[in-house]
Amino acid sequence: MRTVVLDTNVLLADPQALLAYPDAEVIIPETVLGEIDKLKTSRVDPDLRFRGREVSRMLFEFSEGGSLVDGIELPDGGLLRVVPLDADISMPEGLSGRNADDRILAVAHQTCTDGCDDLTLVTNDLNMLLKAQTFGLKVERRSEVDAGIGKRTVRWLQRYKTPITILAISLAVFAGVLALSFYTSRLGGNGGATAVPTEFRDLLSSEQRSLLDGLIALERNTADLEAMKQVANAYYALRDQTGNVLFAQKGIEYYSRYLQTQPDDTEVRTDMAALHFYAGATDRAIQEATTVLEARPDHIQANFNLGIFYWRGRNDYQAGAKQFMTVVDLTRATSDPHNEIIASEAKVNLQQIQREAAEAGVVVDIGPEYLPGGTI
Repeated sequence: MRTVVLDTNVLLADPQALLAYPDAEVIIPETVLGEIDKLKTSRVDPDLRFRGREVSRMLFEFSEGGSLVDGIELPDGGLLRVVPLDADISMPEGLSGRNADDRILAVAHQTCTDGCDDLTLVTNDLNMLLKAQTFGLKVERRSEVDAGIGKRTVRWLQRYKTPITILAISLAVFAGVLALSFYTSRLGGNGGATAVPTEFRDLLSSEQRSLLDGLIALERNTADLEAMKQVANAYYALRDQTGNVLFAQKGIEYYSRYLQTQPDDTEVRTDMAALHFYAGATDRAIQEATTVLEARPDHIQANFNLGIFYWRGRNDYQAGAKQFMTVVDLTRATSDPHNEIIASEAKVNLQQIQREAAEAGVVVDIGPEYLPGGTI
């Protein structure tokens, strides 16, 4: 049976890649799961976070049929297995345990050593491809276009396909718990999250619980900066999950209150800029992101977000491409998995900008080194 090792960028381009090899043993290095898990709390493009959650959801469903480490039979044939890096085996020469890409390559190399005759590493990353070839590994690229550029609209709709009735019930329960919490605190109870019955809290999502706890903390101390940020972050996450612009507006309110005291917090200002964009205020989003970059020109996330604002908010292909190319330049020497994911997404966006600009008759100069699979 053929063995296929999937890199992180392949799954984030298209979660359905898990099912794309029905006659093979599909291996997911444990490092890949760690990289995807980090997306849950990161501030990358919401579509990228959605795809990361989709991969996690699919793997969780597969795990109900057995052990992912031992191997799960896939619906259309083949086998899915999560493989950790064997700590008892020395890293191959030239690879470092501190680098996520190297750990993924080490798992592929380890699998070959265990007796696999026909193994292919599937990746869209040029550096990974070159390194794999130096170790004699067979490498295959799963095209970004084939993997789902055309499906992005569908995936965007899937993110918001929750039935309105279920969403309404969830929000109604949440509102009831908030009312109960503040009612009990004003009756002279001990207040805080402990004033809410556990059975009610269990009905809430983690984001709703975080919002509840933050609001209760602010009820006790209106100047609690950490609580302001917690509430704003919770609203950010809820907007991401539901697409509801009201959550974006509430998040902006609390981020603004926080920044009145902590104006130099570039991370919070970067997040607030994103919420302005989601709320439809593109000019304000650009203004806030520019303020961040004036203080920190090398801020990777702010550069990435500004590219989104220009591209999707103003249809300014030139300005958007410039920001995404800056992201690629800033991350060339990085070994941080989160930054590598942002760089990969920036390249995909540049590829899409090149296509859209050509269709609009606009010339955008993007060197091949800035595109997926390009050479430096």
